[in-house]
Amino acid sequence: MTSTASTPVHAETATLDRSRRATSETKAAYKTTEFIVYIAAVLAVLIASNMVGQDENQHDYFPADRAWLYVTLLTIGYMISRGLAKAGSHTVDDA
Repeated sequence: MTSTASTPVHAETATLDRSRRATSETKAAYKTTEFIVYIAAVLAVLIASNMVGQDENQHDYFPADRAWLYVTLLTIGYMISRGLAKAGSHTVDDA
């Protein structure tokens, strides 16, 4: 028994002209766990700043300006992490 046909297994799909879908390798920012962790950390900092009280000398342990500095640092860290996540990816345009 000899086989004379040398067609691929999926010959019917190999001949179709399919357009390629343009995608990137990274997920949308709101779908990542780093975004969820970022939001949780920002909320934790702001809630902690609000909840921490004053000592007996009326000195605030965690003032609002320090909390917003921490939120800014968290934002910078998040932006760097997203930049690193997208550094190796490329977007293919259909144009």
